[in-house]
Amino acid sequence: MTSTSTSPKPRALNPLFGTVLVANRGEIACRVIRTLRALGIRSVAVYSDADAGARHVREADVAVRIGPAAATESYLKIGAIIQACRDTGAEAVHPGYGFLSENVDFARALEAAGITFIGPGVESLNVMGDKIRSKNHVTGYGVPVVPGIAEPGMSDAQLIEAAAGVGFPLLIKPSAGGGGKGMHIVERPEDLEATLATARRVAASAFGDDTLFLERLVITPRHIEVQVLADNHGNVIHLGERECSLQRRHQKVIEEAPSPLLESLPDGAAIRARLGEAACNAARSVNYSGAGTVEFLVSDNAPDEFFFMEMNTRLQVEHPVTEMVTDIDLVEWQVRIAAGEELTVTQDQVVLTGHSVEARVYAEIPEKNFLPSGGRVVFLDELPADSAGSAGRVRVDSALIEGLEISSSYDPMISKVIAWGENRAAALDTLDSALSGYTALGIDTNVEYLRLLINDADVRAGRLDTGLIERRIPEFSFRHAGDFEVAAAAIYVASLQEHDAQTEGKGPWDLRDGWRLGARAPRRISLGTPDGGVATVEVFGVVGQGTARVSIDGGAQRTASLRFPARDHAELVLGGEALVYSLVPVSTGHVRDNATPAEIFLGNEGWSCRLEVLTREARLARVLAAIEREEGAADPAVRSPMPGTVVSVSVSNGDTVEAGQVLLAVEAMKMEHQLVAPLDGTVHISVGSGDLVKADQVLATIHPPESSRAEDTIEEAVIAMGAAE
Repeated sequence: MTSTSTSPKPRALNPLFGTVLVANRGEIACRVIRTLRALGIRSVAVYSDADAGARHVREADVAVRIGPAAATESYLKIGAIIQACRDTGAEAVHPGYGFLSENVDFARALEAAGITFIGPGVESLNVMGDKIRSKNHVTGYGVPVVPGIAEPGMSDAQLIEAAAGVGFPLLIKPSAGGGGKGMHIVERPEDLEATLATARRVAASAFGDDTLFLERLVITPRHIEVQVLADNHGNVIHLGERECSLQRRHQKVIEEAPSPLLESLPDGAAIRARLGEAACNAARSVNYSGAGTVEFLVSDNAPDEFFFMEMNTRLQVEHPVTEMVTDIDLVEWQVRIAAGEELTVTQDQVVLTGHSVEARVYAEIPEKNFLPSGGRVVFLDELPADSAGSAGRVRVDSALIEGLEISSSYDPMISKVIAWGENRAAALDTLDSALSGYTALGIDTNVEYLRLLINDADVRAGRLDTGLIERRIPEFSFRHAGDFEVAAAAIYVASLQEHDAQTEGKGPWDLRDGWRLGARAPRRISLGTPDGGVATVEVFGVVGQGTARVSIDGGAQRTASLRFPARDHAELVLGGEALVYSLVPVSTGHVRDNATPAEIFLGNEGWSCRLEVLTREARLARVLAAIEREEGAADPAVRSPMPGTVVSVSVSNGDTVEAGQVLLAVEAMKMEHQLVAPLDGTVHISVGSGDLVKADQVLATIHPPESSRAEDTIEEAVIAMGAAE
């Protein structure tokens, strides 16, 4: 890989900092700490109560508690950050991204306290931190913008009146926003009023500012952004572009550098130069300093036209792909520029070598409309921070450690997997291989979905746009727990039970080994599947580590063997076919021991599942719950998908509602989740706006006009259960 790095390092005009505080959390805090350590700078982490055991806290040289879990009382509390700087002697603050990274009041407070902000100056933050102000500002510097209406302080009525001039479909955007939060597409005039209300609520919650503006929706848009570096001596360069068109709900999922669109065009290099110059002009217009990103919309139908969207006055989540193709450490240059150094890399020295692709790993359930998910990491197998493969290199920026509890108080992104290859195809192959080896058990992740996405035919061909994911999701086929998984879990549990029977008894009459005259009785293992069902596995003749015959749900017996070639890795051979899993048993309280586990977690090639080892009582409860309503009928209970806060209630007790009607909204992991009626009927609401709710808590119940369930169904089920036992 051709190097354009800063090694050997330039002589500092001013001494670099002795101590830097990282005002962030998660994977970005860990990533910044890594560069600070390489520079010999003492790092200070800050943490909330929810993050007391977090990875960034462990990796920093010093860690300071700054408040409770709520971000408004900890990571967003300017006074607490400044006090932590004073307590630890930090001379500078690196804000990472999100939280206070683009907060002009934070920059002013640091300046007043004599602490260096590792980021741009107040002027840049003030102008570029407001989308309306920034759009109006850059037009005077030759930077093209998307047509729309962008005036501060417009009411909903004024926006509705102006919408006709913008045209439909249009896009509602929060002026103070970022990361896609609060952005909504409106295709019909009649939907605008209600969508504006939702957008204002989300914007106020996420950014403390509900100012909105409207833009014309660019059809088949591609999201291309340019990385810039600027020092305090008048030097401004760009490091090429990144393509971020693969988005979901305006949130980037896959990012890559360089853009496959520009790479495919005969005049791509010329367009790249024009984009880069426009980005540098935007930076120059506000005397920018440090690392920043200028985002553009490019129409797939007219790639020589591009429009300024916004400038992110901070490090981007996707910055590693630029680092991989330029071999320039952006965090290092942020620190050096803030310390007064001059850029030593000139524009003609920036060379894009090979191709890099990044996948964002989220704690979420793609099958359930990407519902954020909590849980505890019980097993983790990530690639090394920088590993080499046959097709390229892999880097993992992660916040995960075993035992970590994923909090509902913060964004659900937990790590990033970044791959480099000599070309785009090699980079995608390397990323796919890396994701297939990525295992995080105990939590739900989107890794399987990421693999499906990067192997989509259009993605492989570089035919990208910001709506591709929404079109493809219905076509994706997600894997579910099947015979292999329930057989592996059942044999493992049966082998533990056999071990206990052999070691606990003092004589032949004390052994719980199922001995009887004639054939040995099988062990019957009941497993709860992720979809709420029950799988019953009969295990015959478990020997040693797990050789047996199994019958699943009364089916034919099949020969199976389970062995453990390495720690926490199991190989199951069933009917002549073999699969290798990460297999982790977890007992109550998440303590591993030789007792029968309460749960079995299985992972294979980026996919994972949780199987619950059911007691007789738990099995009966599952069966009864499944038959209390007709097969295929909707559950009348509306439950919270995870811990959060009720932010709005749209109906009242006793209202008649229709299936699909919005009942209330819950905010969790910085996202608003609208909960709808599962069926027609009369609604009973059990919570109010502002209430804190738990995962799976019933928030509303729909009472259908009449019940069609026969009174004796449960009695029949209990009789059937007894016969099965």
